Amino acid sequence: MYRLIIAAVLSLCLVLPADAGSSEAGAPQLPAAEVAAFANRVQQDLAARGARVAIVSRMGRDPRVMPKGVRYTHVSFWVFSQITDANGRKGTEYRAYNLYQIGANGTRSHLVQDSPADFFAGAYNFDAGVIIPDARLQAKLLKVIASPTYAKLHNPRYSVLANPNTTQFQNCTEHTLDVLMAAVYGTSDIAQIKANTAAHFTPQVIAVGGVKRALAGATSAALTTVDHGAQVETATFESIARFMKANDLAARVYRVTPDAVYKF
Repeated sequence: MYRLIIAAVLSLCLVLPADAGSSEAGAPQLPAAEVAAFANRVQQDLAARGARVAIVSRMGRDPRVMPKGVRYTHVSFWVFSQITDANGRKGTEYRAYNLYQIGANGTRSHLVQDSPADFFAGAYNFDAGVIIPDARLQAKLLKVIASPTYAKLHNPRYSVLANPNTTQFQNCTEHTLDVLMAAVYGTSDIAQIKANTAAHFTPQVIAVGGVKRALAGATSAALTTVDHGAQVETATFESIARFMKANDLAARVYRVTPDAVYKF
């Protein structure tokens, strides 16, 4: 019986949008040259569309072990920026504004800016989900990201399955959603942001069986579900895309692969 319970918990770790998806690059899974080429493809596509800021996601795990309806494991804002390289040369590229896990048990996070190639390093496959906000919302997002509100909305207590309607924990997608709501409603008040989220945003339901849920915290502290009621729900790229499309906040939502661009 004990072995069966352990097996159930281990399977939970495989089917949830697990912490590896929101971690910094670590050991690369794909050739560095191909990672750089794909990262450039995504940012060149964004630049061609005139995007000053976009929400970009990556596939950090095999989609076959992901929960139903969830394809991407990590999201961030990509902001078109002026940069200076190590040799002092100035140029422009997108910078990824991430929330990444830190610590031995993955229960803390910090905010990190990195390059498109850094963002896709460690990805399981070359597949990016992209949301380009409409022009008016892009302008609002840029103001929030450049302001103290962006860091103020960061909660370093990390949970893979953070409930987006509470402030107990946060993951990368919830931070993205909080910043988005701050821009949409013109507020930095986290209580108001959560009230607006509860009223207007529909999170992704994650099916977690009773035994798996009860023992998730024992397997990994970052897999806690103590901030949820009877149903486990979290923010995902897919749920943010649905929210933005339903409220006419997105100019375009699509997927990028090495070979094609697809409507999402």
